[in-house]
Amino acid sequence: MTRKPRVDAELNRLRIIAVARAAFAGEGLDLPMREIARRAGLGIATVHRHFPARSDLVTAALAELVAECRGDMRASLDEPDPWRALSGVVHGFAKHRLRDRGLNEALLGSHPAAAAFAVDRREQARAMEQLVARAREAGAVRPDVTVEDVRVCLGAIASFRLGHSATDLQRLVELLLIGLAADASASPERGARRLRPRRQAIP
Repeated sequence: MTRKPRVDAELNRLRIIAVARAAFAGEGLDLPMREIARRAGLGIATVHRHFPARSDLVTAALAELVAECRGDMRASLDEPDPWRALSGVVHGFAKHRLRDRGLNEALLGSHPAAAAFAVDRREQARAMEQLVARAREAGAVRPDVTVEDVRVCLGAIASFRLGHSATDLQRLVELLLIGLAADASASPERGARRLRPRRQAIP
């Protein structure tokens, strides 16, 4: 094989990954491979030559983002303030909800095409258990709060309709954190923020 075909093949591979990453972010992991090929300006056979199965493409498209999430969770575990650590994870999840639907499906759900990230899902779950335990021991959350409660909060964020504004999502996050916090009137540094009154639309 000459150098040019090898270079062209690699460029095609990188283009497919870039297109798939953007497509999965906006529309989730079930987007048809044929549609990804169309958006990349390539034939479906070319896509399958590089990525024989959907799971291969999902793994290649999300690997870098999953690695970033892994680093973010490690940073949360290193955060000395238990409330900052836990609330930071919730805020981070909401940020990804707006930005990347596919990543949420890969790490929070159990999409079969994201099987390569099963270990990451288990590690994220264990880390969340540690964060909740630390926050409860420190009295930063209500004494009856469990990791399942936090997962319910993440599920509520994951089901948020993206047609609404980022401000609406932020308000949802604040409400959820107030429900978890031991002191709903705590300062922004130590607890959930007081909700500001919603501005009424001017007719």
